[in-house]
Amino acid sequence: MQIEIRPTLVVQSQAEGRGSIDLIWLSRLLKDIGSGSSLVVASKKSGSSYRGAWGKLNQVEASLGMPLIVRTKGHGSILTEFGTFFLQFIDEMQANHHESGNAYQDVLLKEIKKIEKSESARWKFLSSSDSIIQRAVAEVKGFDLKIAGSGESLEKLLNNEAHIAGYHVSDEKSSKAIHRRLSKSEIQIYPVMKRTQGLIVKKGNPLRIRSIDDLIDRKVRFINRQIGSGTRLLLDTLLMEEGIEPSDINGYLHEEFTHSAVVNAILASKADVGMGVKNVAMENGLGFVPLRDEIFFIAMHREMASQSDASKLIRKIRSYSGETPGYKAVSLNRQIEGWL
Repeated sequence: MQIEIRPTLVVQSQAEGRGSIDLIWLSRLLKDIGSGSSLVVASKKSGSSYRGAWGKLNQVEASLGMPLIVRTKGHGSILTEFGTFFLQFIDEMQANHHESGNAYQDVLLKEIKKIEKSESARWKFLSSSDSIIQRAVAEVKGFDLKIAGSGESLEKLLNNEAHIAGYHVSDEKSSKAIHRRLSKSEIQIYPVMKRTQGLIVKKGNPLRIRSIDDLIDRKVRFINRQIGSGTRLLLDTLLMEEGIEPSDINGYLHEEFTHSAVVNAILASKADVGMGVKNVAMENGLGFVPLRDEIFFIAMHREMASQSDASKLIRKIRSYSGETPGYKAVSLNRQIEGWL
């Protein structure tokens, strides 16, 4: 890849030939996103349509081979490490335009190589959605976290597509079955925290939702989690125990991928109730109907367990869960006797 720095970014590609990107437009867009604006708002400020801005960003990222922003459903967009660097890079270049463009070119290529090297060295961590997990990973460097359902996370670990997996279970029978399967592959399992799952409802619980049975009221709009998530599995288990057909729930097929996305749907009055963890409801001033406690586990291959980064991550998760409402730290197998 050949990069030439001018008022526009010129990229030479064998497949698409020569192309250019307006750095002034890109700088304004990234600044707005960096200051908290959504891509929709930032695109309007830059004089582009949402679709146009999305397409240009994709072109920039494909050309550079590096992501500038992270788009997460239900969370909006934030700048990546490289996106922050690239924004500062543009500003410096514009402020010091009299200096040689070749010097900036060397800095840019060196930064790309540095981040590519650090990214390739990171441990791949797939985990069920949880704010404690995300907070711990942000503190302990070296992990590349991807949010996925408990089932997908474990499958990726078993297929050697991940170094570490985070999953949660709400009953001893399921926990033992998972433990047996992972143990056959010599995977180490560490209980890290207990949390409470339940029904997240609007403040004051105006529809007086008290149990799973109340979800069959057609006036109640439900927002579900995606297939493969531990929360979805818990809901389906509870429905089966109560003899409730999923089709009887208004909104059962409407899915979100994180606890925060469920909360946002309720806050936006797109739904009245959804399944999620207690602390997310509390942090957003919503009501909560507890249904079942569950154990969150961290699993990894034996080689990964010997890494100091893995020990740091587990300690950080336990530390944060011990000080967060709705959670309880679990550090010993005897604390969950019968689950393994």
